[in-house]
Amino acid sequence: MVESFIDNAREKFSIDDDIYGNIMIAITEAVNNAIKHGNKEEKGKNVQLSVIFNDKSLRFLIEDEGKGFDYKNLADPTAPANINKPGGRGIFLIKHLSDEVNFSKNGSLVEIVFYM
Repeated sequence: MVESFIDNAREKFSIDDDIYGNIMIAITEAVNNAIKHGNKEEKGKNVQLSVIFNDKSLRFLIEDEGKGFDYKNLADPTAPANINKPGGRGIFLIKHLSDEVNFSKNGSLVEIVFYM
């Protein structure tokens, strides 16, 4: 569903190939985090995905029904103590693939921005 949503946005807003891959990876990772960590994989909970387009940016909003998380104190996945851990790279990856990441609602709403 996420890939289809992004592909539709790509067509509707003429997203360039050079940022399409970054958008696909970052948004898919954010939705997966919302499902797994935010909603704790509870089938009755939903994740909202929307996009806002203007001539300067694409803003993706991903919101889960969870309690949020401490997004201000995330472990550095590149630190020697964390380098071999299997998880903990999602937010790091999202921040490096996008131009801007903003959290609100205690971390249950993330805005991922790509400048055009």
